[in-house]
This record gives sequence, structure tokens and C-alpha cells, in this order.
Amino acid sequence: MAAALTWVLPAGEFQRRMDDATGRELVVAGTYRATDPAPVSPLGALVAIPRGIVAAAEVVISILLVGGAFALIDQMGTLARGAGAIVRRFAGKGVWAIPPVVLMFALFGAMENMQEEIIALVPVLLVLGRGLGVDAVAVVAMSAGAAAIGAAFGPSNPYQAGIALKLAQLPLLEGGGVRLAMFVAGVVAWAGWTMWYATRHRVPPDEAGARAVPGLTGRDSLILALIVATFGLYVVGVITFGWGFNELSALFFLVAVVAGRLGGLGLSEAMAGFLKGMETMVGAGVLVGVARAISVVLADGKVIDTIVQALASPLMDQPPALAALLMIPIHAVIHVAVPSVSGQAALTMPVLIPASDLIGLARQATVMAYQTGAGLSELLIPTNGALMAILLAARVPYGQWAAFAVRGLALALAIGVAGTLFMTWRG
Repeated sequence: MAAALTWVLPAGEFQRRMDDATGRELVVAGTYRATDPAPVSPLGALVAIPRGIVAAAEVVISILLVGGAFALIDQMGTLARGAGAIVRRFAGKGVWAIPPVVLMFALFGAMENMQEEIIALVPVLLVLGRGLGVDAVAVVAMSAGAAAIGAAFGPSNPYQAGIALKLAQLPLLEGGGVRLAMFVAGVVAWAGWTMWYATRHRVPPDEAGARAVPGLTGRDSLILALIVATFGLYVVGVITFGWGFNELSALFFLVAVVAGRLGGLGLSEAMAGFLKGMETMVGAGVLVGVARAISVVLADGKVIDTIVQALASPLMDQPPALAALLMIPIHAVIHVAVPSVSGQAALTMPVLIPASDLIGLARQATVMAYQTGAGLSELLIPTNGALMAILLAARVPYGQWAAFAVRGLALALAIGVAGTLFMTWRG
């Protein structure tokens, strides 16, 4: 379908420049021009699949190494015993375990845009879900769904709010109070919707199985503390030093070695378990690369800039409040073609910020519209490779997930619209 679009849409492109502040290549507003057509052939579309995997190499490697570490820890029984401890803690309460899990993943989303890291956690989350008596859709909702909500509204997300605010030349903490309020409202709404769904789609809880699992040992506690400390170190690295997926991969390679030793395994035995765990993540990693291939095809056909130009141009004729609201669906549409939130910020903010200045729209409102449109569409778009891989691992059909997520998305969208309008009126 993406290749077919390159035969239909006119080719065009913006001029670009390197931005030292963000280290990203940005478009130059007002420089869009038509170019010679570059339709992608069927063979070109097929070749885009391995090219997409190469383009997503850092993410794919991260999925393999982080997933291998968690699979190793799962083989030692630590994650199952940890899930059992949570189930025993919430015995008889069932869905009331959902809010704290939603909050935890939303915080990770707000701090470091957690997505791909969740893929490796799906098996233990499913164990937890069975113990609580909730189905796989609710498991995905309280993990990946919650992380997307937190990433969209979190005031400290360096890949969404951080980059967009920097490109808009706004202080990183400006509007933080409003974003924090939106984060709280979003988490409450999503947790409430997930609980409502879970109570109406109960599955027989496997509390007996959870109780049969031995309790946490001292070694288990050390390993779980190591995981929490590693994630904490990574969050600090992301915010302070600009760490990315390579640093995450390196940290969890070390976690696999240390956890194996803490679990009483020899080095060779730990590495064998680590490699075996990596095998379980190959499908998810390849799926992420295939999703990236869609944007590779659109870039080859030189139609991404055409889409941005066509969607952004009509905003110049609209009142500020209406323009701000129209930016939300525009960002959602663009995000299908540009599934990277940071890449979308680098593509759209240099175009939309000057347009906002010309029509008298506050830059904060423009950033908020981007966060709402691009951030929340992460819950649904099929080009989000992490979401597709998580659904694959949890064995949740996309249609079933979409039927659930679209209604929760409507609640979150109302919060995003309210925040965008508030930023518009506040100026």
C-alpha cells in the first residue's frame, strides 16, 4: 500500500539543515518544491523489508539483548515468583492490581518513552494477568497502553515533549504544570477504562497456581533490585546524557551476566540461557523492522514531505483555536508514515511553528497538539512496530486490540484537546 501511494502522490521535498542543538536534520520552512517522480516498484517494496530491518538495527538489537536477559531471568523462575508475589498480595482483589501497574508503566513512558522494552516483559505480564483473572487485552493495556499514555502527556519525555519544546525554542519546563495535570488525568482515565474492561471480560483467575509458586528468595530479590536499578540508571542516562537503545542493550547484556551469576549459574550456562532467550524475541525484532520498511518506502518515493506540506498548508487560513485542533488529526495521519515521534518532531515542528506564529497561535499549543496527535496514535497505528510486536507476543489480534483501544483513546483525546485549547487561550 505504501508503494502504491508513491505512484499516486506527487513527489516533493523540503530543504534540510543540521541542527546542532538537537543533533537532528531539520526541514527548512517554506522550501518545499516538487521533484521528479520516484515511484517504488514491487521489487523495491520487497527490498525495503531488509532495509527497514537495517534502519531499525538499534531497536532490533535492543529487543534481542533485553529480551534475552529477561528470558534468562524467567528461566531461573525469578519473574514467575515475582508475579506470584503480586497475585498473592492482591488475592481476591483482582482488577485492583491494575492501577499501580498502569502507573508504573505510565511513569516509564513519561520518563523515557518506554515501548520496545515492554516486548521482553510480555510473558511474565501474561502470567500476572492469569493470576489476576484478566485477559491478554487488559495485560497489553496496563503495560504498553499505559506507557503510551504516559509518553504522550509526560512533561519529561525527552523524545516527545523534550525535542518538540526545544525545536519550538521554549524552555523545557514551561507548561510543565499543565502537562503534569494532563498526565494524572490520562493515567486515571486509562486505568479506569482498563478496569472497566477487565471486570467485564474476566477469565478464571489462576490464584491457586500463583500460590503454588514458591515465594521470592533472597537471590530473587537481588535480581529484581538489579533490574529496577538498571532501568533507573537508564532513565537517568536518557535524561542527562542522551542515551539511546545501544546503551540500553549494553546495560542488559551486563544484567544477563550478573543475574546468571546471582542465580547460581556458571558463565557458560548463563550465556546459553541468554542465547536461548534471544531466540524467542527474533519474531518481534523482525516485525519492528518490517514496520520500519513502510516509512522507508515512503521516503524512497519522496512523498512524506508532500503529505506534510498538503496537510499543513490549509492551517494558514484558520483561526488559531481551530488550527490547533486541526493539528491533532494532522499529526495522527503523519505518524502513520513517520512512526518515530522524535523524527516526526524534526519533520513537522520547523514547518508548523512558523505557521503558528503567523496566525497568532501559541507555540505551546502547537507542541501540545503534536504530543496529542502523534503520541496517542501510538496506541493504534499499525506502523508502530513495538505495538505490533507486543500484540504478537501476547497473541492479541490487532482487530481485538483496536476495538478496545479506540474507546480508551477517545478518553485520552478529550484530555489532549482540553490541554491544547487551554494552551491556545492562555497564549
